[in-house]
Amino acid sequence: MEYSAYVLQDNKGKFYKGVTNNLPRRLIEHSQGKTKTTSRMKELAVVYVEKFDTFVEARKREVYFKSAAGRRFLKKKLGR
Repeated sequence: MEYSAYVLQDNKGKFYKGVTNNLPRRLIEHSQGKTKTTSRMKELAVVYVEKFDTFVEARKREVYFKSAAGRRFLKKKLGR
């Protein structure tokens, strides 16, 4: 099974970082307001995705994205 660590951005520039084994399904859940954090975010767009073979690897990357170093990495990678 393949897992994805992903980053969403809303229309105000806020980010949401997550991990899933089914990105299309997860995006639908986000758009339907089934996630507390993203239910208040509008016009979500996928801005970054990395794929992994195991959940543990994907979760480690998600935790990294949420760290100060990870935020700097994403800022540089996304050109912001």
